[in-house]
Amino acid sequence: MLDIEKLKKNYLPMTETAFYILLSLSEPRHGYGIAKYVSELTENRIKLGSGTIYGTLTKMQRDGLIRIFDDSDKKVIYEITENGAELLRAEIARIKCLYSDAAREENKFDIIGGK
Repeated sequence: MLDIEKLKKNYLPMTETAFYILLSLSEPRHGYGIAKYVSELTENRIKLGSGTIYGTLTKMQRDGLIRIFDDSDKKVIYEITENGAELLRAEIARIKCLYSDAAREENKFDIIGGK
Protein backbone atom coordinates (compact mmCIF):
# COMPACT_ATOMS: atom_id res chain seq x y z
CA MET A 1 0.00 0.00 0.00
CA LEU A 2 1.23 3.48 -0.88
CA ASP A 3 1.48 6.34 1.59
CA ILE A 4 -1.02 9.17 1.25
CA GLU A 5 1.38 11.58 -0.47
CA LYS A 6 2.20 9.03 -3.17
CA LEU A 7 -1.50 8.29 -3.54
CA LYS A 8 -2.20 12.00 -4.05
CA LYS A 9 0.50 12.18 -6.74
CA ASN A 10 -0.93 9.11 -8.47
CA TYR A 11 -4.64 9.98 -8.23
CA LEU A 12 -4.98 13.77 -8.18
CA PRO A 13 -6.56 15.16 -10.20
CA MET A 14 -8.96 12.24 -10.25
CA THR A 15 -10.72 10.80 -13.22
CA GLU A 16 -14.51 11.06 -13.06
CA THR A 17 -14.66 7.28 -12.69
CA ALA A 18 -12.36 7.23 -9.66
CA PHE A 19 -14.09 10.24 -8.11
CA TYR A 20 -17.59 8.83 -8.44
CA ILE A 21 -16.60 5.36 -7.28
CA LEU A 22 -15.10 6.76 -4.07
CA LEU A 23 -18.04 9.15 -3.66
CA SER A 24 -20.48 6.25 -4.03
CA LEU A 25 -18.81 4.40 -1.16
CA SER A 26 -20.35 6.62 1.49
CA GLU A 27 -21.79 3.24 2.40
CA PRO A 28 -20.60 -0.24 1.38
CA ARG A 29 -21.74 -1.22 -2.13
CA HIS A 30 -21.10 -3.89 -4.75
CA GLY A 31 -20.14 -3.06 -8.34
CA TYR A 32 -23.68 -2.90 -9.72
CA GLY A 33 -24.76 -0.82 -6.72
CA ILE A 34 -21.93 1.62 -7.44
CA ALA A 35 -22.98 1.93 -11.10
CA LYS A 36 -26.63 2.45 -10.16
CA TYR A 37 -25.80 5.02 -7.46
CA VAL A 38 -23.55 7.02 -9.81
CA SER A 39 -26.16 6.96 -12.56
CA GLU A 40 -28.86 8.20 -10.17
CA LEU A 41 -26.61 10.81 -8.54
CA THR A 42 -25.60 12.28 -11.90
CA GLU A 43 -29.10 12.02 -13.39
CA ASN A 44 -27.78 9.54 -15.98
CA ARG A 45 -25.00 11.91 -17.10
CA ILE A 46 -22.44 9.27 -16.13
CA LYS A 47 -22.98 5.58 -16.75
CA LEU A 48 -20.10 3.42 -15.63
CA GLY A 49 -19.60 0.16 -17.49
CA SER A 50 -18.72 -2.98 -15.58
CA GLY A 51 -15.22 -3.22 -17.12
CA THR A 52 -14.46 0.34 -16.09
CA ILE A 53 -15.81 -0.15 -12.59
CA TYR A 54 -14.09 -3.44 -11.86
CA GLY A 55 -10.77 -2.33 -13.34
CA THR A 56 -10.81 0.78 -11.18
CA LEU A 57 -11.97 -1.13 -8.09
CA THR A 58 -9.09 -3.59 -8.52
CA LYS A 59 -6.56 -0.76 -8.76
CA MET A 60 -8.08 1.09 -5.80
CA GLN A 61 -8.09 -2.06 -3.69
CA ARG A 62 -4.45 -2.74 -4.57
CA ASP A 63 -3.58 0.86 -3.60
CA GLY A 64 -5.49 0.65 -0.31
CA LEU A 65 -8.22 3.19 -1.12
CA ILE A 66 -10.97 0.62 -0.71
CA ARG A 67 -11.26 -2.83 0.82
CA ILE A 68 -13.66 -5.72 0.68
CA PHE A 69 -16.43 -5.27 3.22
CA ASP A 70 -18.15 -8.59 2.51
CA ASP A 71 -17.96 -11.29 -0.15
CA SER A 72 -20.12 -14.00 1.37
CA ASP A 73 -23.18 -13.73 -0.89
CA LYS A 74 -21.65 -14.08 -4.39
CA LYS A 75 -21.37 -10.28 -4.54
CA VAL A 76 -18.22 -8.51 -3.49
CA ILE A 77 -19.14 -5.46 -1.42
CA TYR A 78 -16.56 -2.71 -1.12
CA GLU A 79 -16.00 0.04 1.43
CA ILE A 80 -13.74 3.07 1.43
CA THR A 81 -10.65 3.15 3.66
CA GLU A 82 -9.35 6.14 5.59
CA ASN A 83 -6.77 6.76 2.86
CA GLY A 84 -9.53 6.63 0.27
CA ALA A 85 -11.63 9.10 2.28
CA GLU A 86 -8.65 11.43 2.70
CA LEU A 87 -7.97 11.33 -1.01
CA LEU A 88 -11.63 12.02 -1.78
CA ARG A 89 -11.63 15.00 0.60
CA ALA A 90 -8.52 16.37 -1.14
CA GLU A 91 -10.20 16.02 -4.55
CA ILE A 92 -13.38 17.70 -3.32
CA ALA A 93 -11.29 20.61 -1.99
CA ARG A 94 -9.51 20.84 -5.36
CA ILE A 95 -12.83 20.88 -7.23
CA LYS A 96 -14.19 23.58 -4.89
CA CYS A 97 -11.16 25.75 -5.75
CA LEU A 98 -11.77 25.20 -9.46
CA TYR A 99 -15.41 26.14 -9.07
CA SER A 100 -14.56 29.24 -7.06
CA ASP A 101 -12.02 30.40 -9.64
CA ALA A 102 -14.43 29.76 -12.51
CA ALA A 103 -17.32 31.54 -10.78
CA ARG A 104 -15.12 34.59 -10.17
CA GLU A 105 -13.98 34.77 -13.77
CA GLU A 106 -16.88 33.52 -15.87
CA ASN A 107 -18.51 36.93 -16.47
CA LYS A 108 -15.31 38.16 -18.15
CA PHE A 109 -16.14 35.93 -21.10
CA ASP A 110 -19.55 37.51 -21.72
CA ILE A 111 -17.97 40.30 -23.75
CA ILE A 112 -15.81 37.97 -25.86
CA GLY A 113 -17.47 37.01 -29.13
CA GLY A 114 -20.16 39.69 -28.87
CA LYS A 115 -22.19 38.07 -26.11
